[in-house]
Parts: sequence; C-alpha cells; structure tokens
Amino acid sequence: MPYDASLDNNLFSKSWETELDRLTVSVYSYNNGPKKLQISRNSRDSQGEMKFAKLGRMTKEEVEVVLPMIQEAIKHM
Repeated sequence: MPYDASLDNNLFSKSWETELDRLTVSVYSYNNGPKKLQISRNSRDSQGEMKFAKLGRMTKEEVEVVLPMIQEAIKHM
C-alpha cells in the first residue's frame, strides 16, 4: 500500500528558526494509527529558500530549544 498524504494527520507542530535553519517537532498519526514524534530540519539554500536537510547532529543550543518542544509534543501523544 503506497503512502497517501491525505491519511497523514498532523496533531501537533512547533518550529524554531534561525537565519540558516529551522527545526520542527511534530506529532503525526497515519490512518488513525499510533501517534509518532517527528523531528525535522530545513536549511536555507543559496537562493534563501528552505529545503529539507538531514537532522544529523545537533548543537547544545538546538537541543535546549527542542527539548521543551518535545515535552509539549508528548502531551499530544
């Protein structure tokens, strides 16, 4: 069964943005299934547009910002 975007429900989403990056913590439920946490990173390209980027390693500042967002997201799970 292929992925169907219309079945993917975003239950919570909160972002933090700098000049170069945006980190987003979200809670999704696909087809009314289990609620799952997603952390994503978007980075600005040379034209200034946000593009998906691998989350990879995080700085201490990023972790300190993301942790409260994760705690808030847990309340929606």
